[in-house]
Amino acid sequence: MTVSLPQLIETVQTNCYINDARHAQDMTMCTYLLEMRQYYRWEHSVPFSRRLPKEDLGDWLTEREALWITLEESDYQPIVTSSGTHDPFAAERINRDLLPEGLVYSAGIGRFGRPHFFLGRLHKREQRDGFNIYSADCEYARDLVAPPTALLQRDIFIRREIVQDFLWGKLEEWNWKRQDNALGRALQCYDFDQHPDTALEKMTDAETEAMILHELGEGHAGELLGESRWQEMLAGCTKHKPEIIARAVRDNLADCVMTLPNLIARGEASSIHFYFGNFSGMRAKLFPAAYNAYHASVEHGHWVELKNIAERGRDHWLMVAEKLLAVDRANPDADALLAAMGEDAVL
Repeated sequence: MTVSLPQLIETVQTNCYINDARHAQDMTMCTYLLEMRQYYRWEHSVPFSRRLPKEDLGDWLTEREALWITLEESDYQPIVTSSGTHDPFAAERINRDLLPEGLVYSAGIGRFGRPHFFLGRLHKREQRDGFNIYSADCEYARDLVAPPTALLQRDIFIRREIVQDFLWGKLEEWNWKRQDNALGRALQCYDFDQHPDTALEKMTDAETEAMILHELGEGHAGELLGESRWQEMLAGCTKHKPEIIARAVRDNLADCVMTLPNLIARGEASSIHFYFGNFSGMRAKLFPAAYNAYHASVEHGHWVELKNIAERGRDHWLMVAEKLLAVDRANPDADALLAAMGEDAVL
């Protein structure tokens, strides 16, 4: 490489710091503290099984917030690769230089217009259904908020370290009460009590595949709806609620198109349980029939009810998404109409 890896890491991490300085304050205090704990664990390579040192964590948090203050007004730094200097959002161009070196880079816009950056070690590269799938197994640079997956045009990015973070957090959450619920059924498919490291690796493989299916579903949903038009609608949302509803509608469409049908066809019981162990928020509010079908399927010992509701859901959520686009096309400022239509389209 023309540019050394340490220099590249420093540049990407600086952009991550700038991003955090601009957007960390957007979170609730509870979410912020949880994310900072995970950020500290990643930055200091603290094993999941080890408690975080409270005093060191507090000092680090104070230092990090002080750093953000100095960077809040800074511009993102360009990324220099073997072919030249690039805008930090030119991920496709940057990856042309980095992928042959065993590195993968991502830069996109997430919920509520928040950018996300990461640089990692390339673990696996494949093509499926016309999409490129890049899996990273080691994070060299990352933001405070780190989505485990991302879809950028025809590229899907999977971040295994973040997936493991997410899974371990769910294990800790369930261990507090050990309830007989969907999350518990999923976790009990693995031997976390006796072999937690092996169990986590196996579950990471399974849930990484489920997340790939969701992102493929997102990609196909974009083809059905018109990706650029959909992104314009999201960008035009001036309030959070309409964007949350629109994203939930598309998530449900993606899962009815790809995730659920494939998991059911493969008989992936652990991933189906885990899916409904995390089925919450606006997705669940708009789609209670899915949860009802899941419970019926568990009770009956087969996935027929769930398969049927996924088939119904595909047509339903496509219709709702198309209506959202039509409303937005007629009146781009119709946030209230978008919100009302989304809530009235419950299945």
